[in-house]
Amino acid sequence: MPRPSHRFQSLPPYPLAHVPLKKRELLARGVDVIDLGAGDADLPAPPAAVEALKQAVDIPAMHRYGFGLGYFPFREAIAAWMQRRFGLAFDPTSEIIPLLGSKEGIAHFAMAFLEKGDVAIVPEPGYLVYTGGTLLGEATPYAYALRPRTNFLIDLDEIPNDVLRRTKLLYLNYPNNPTAAIAPRDYLADVVRRCRERDILLVYDNAYSEIAFDGYVPPSIFEIDGAREVAIEFHSLSKTYNMTGWRQGWAVGNASLVGALAKVKTFVDTGSFMAVQAAGVAALESWAEFTPKNVAVFQQRRDAAVASFREAGFACDVPKGSMYLWIALPEGIPSHDFANRLLEDEGVIVLPGASFGAGGEGFFRVSFIVPPDRMAEAAHRAGRVLASMLVTTDA
Repeated sequence: MPRPSHRFQSLPPYPLAHVPLKKRELLARGVDVIDLGAGDADLPAPPAAVEALKQAVDIPAMHRYGFGLGYFPFREAIAAWMQRRFGLAFDPTSEIIPLLGSKEGIAHFAMAFLEKGDVAIVPEPGYLVYTGGTLLGEATPYAYALRPRTNFLIDLDEIPNDVLRRTKLLYLNYPNNPTAAIAPRDYLADVVRRCRERDILLVYDNAYSEIAFDGYVPPSIFEIDGAREVAIEFHSLSKTYNMTGWRQGWAVGNASLVGALAKVKTFVDTGSFMAVQAAGVAALESWAEFTPKNVAVFQQRRDAAVASFREAGFACDVPKGSMYLWIALPEGIPSHDFANRLLEDEGVIVLPGASFGAGGEGFFRVSFIVPPDRMAEAAHRAGRVLASMLVTTDA
């Protein structure tokens, strides 16, 4: 059998790949599993979206190829939402493209622009699609470690000039997965300026733009002057509307960047199910009513998660955005060891920081996607594991 390609062999393990099977094994043994791994809340999608899907599946035309254009009212709904939410106007035909979830689009965008010899600056820890898309584009990922000393922001001044000279893409994601960090506007303005000066494309992953707390309102990168020249922004229905399995998102930007992504996609897919796009219209139109109630549930869970993990002996900040806690481990306790012990001994699934790249070592990620009582139980179990590991480390 021929060997897989170099591109394939360069891909790192995916952090969630083993979790479903392991979870199934534990449940079969009668273990009470609490899954805080994926950013996949146990909450319902908007009723309007569900009803729209039911109606759309009875329309024969919805079952035909959508191709790249897709269900055009979905493009129009995206444009209307971008205007309503951010005050930004985009042409629904040339500056917006529906995606099979933002993950797919982010990976394929890299293939449109990267080649051998190019560099993409990748946050580490970070969503592994940034690294995966870079490697599949045969370019070199330059991992920048997101650490507390920079407030989990990429400091371009710390990247060597010879790397910046070869850099074609920069990935940013705020509110951030997995650290839950947010980016000040003056930071984003500086990054846009630097990208324009160095002719770097800014890939802005805004999947968590609507999950924010305590009065914080995440911006679009296009609220920053000059961003339209260098940036493309990705959005998703998954997190905002509890529609992770529906696989629907979009990219927005200038016609050249969106058009390049559209061309790649013509060779790899023929568009998402148009009935799901029709449901996407209903979801976006329910934004003003649905989102505040949904975010209030997430805030309740966030507050419970912070209180419970602090009570269990962990140090964690209160995030202003995303659906995650990024929790520091005591020195000397590897994140993979902690996560494995917590899974095997207590049936609690969390993601070790190192699974997001070496820069994430020393932390683990908790998704606050379960009710407060289950979160408290998970934290209690995690505290038991931490205490037992500290005894072993001290010994």
